[in-house]
Amino acid sequence: MTGKISNGLKNLSTNATLANTAAATATSQDLIPGSRTYTKVDPPDVEQLGRSSWTLLHAAAANYPVKPSDEQKGEMKQFLNIFSHIYPCNWCAKDFEKYIRENAPKIESREELGRWMCEAHNKVNTKLRKPKFDCNFWEKRWKDGWDE
Repeated sequence: MTGKISNGLKNLSTNATLANTAAATATSQDLIPGSRTYTKVDPPDVEQLGRSSWTLLHAAAANYPVKPSDEQKGEMKQFLNIFSHIYPCNWCAKDFEKYIRENAPKIESREELGRWMCEAHNKVNTKLRKPKFDCNFWEKRWKDGWDE
C-alpha cells in the first residue's frame, strides 16, 4: 500500500498503542464506569467537529473516482446535501447548505470535486479569519501525500 491510506493504517496502529498506554496509566476515575480501556472524553466542540468533518469530506473527494458513473455522481451529490442537513453544528450546517445552493458541487471528476471541496473549505477559512489553503496542492494534501 502507498499514499494516505497506508499512512493512516500506520497511524491507527500508533494510536492504538497510545490508547492502550493511556488506558494502562488512567486512574479508575478517568475510565468510563465498568470499562478497563475507555476513558471519559467530553463531546467534541465546534473546532474538533470541524477538523474531523473537513478531514472526512476531503478524504471522500480524494477517493472519488477519476471518472465517476452517473450513479456515483448522484450518490456524492446526495451525500453532500444530506451532510449539510444533519451536521451537528446548526449555523455551520446552514452555511454549508447555502454554499451548496449557490455553488453546486462539481461532481464530474475527482479533480473537480477535490478543487470544489478545497474552495468550500477556503470559504469557511475566510469567514473564520484563517489562512486559505492553496488548492493547487489539494491532491498532495488529501490523496498522494507530500513525499510521492
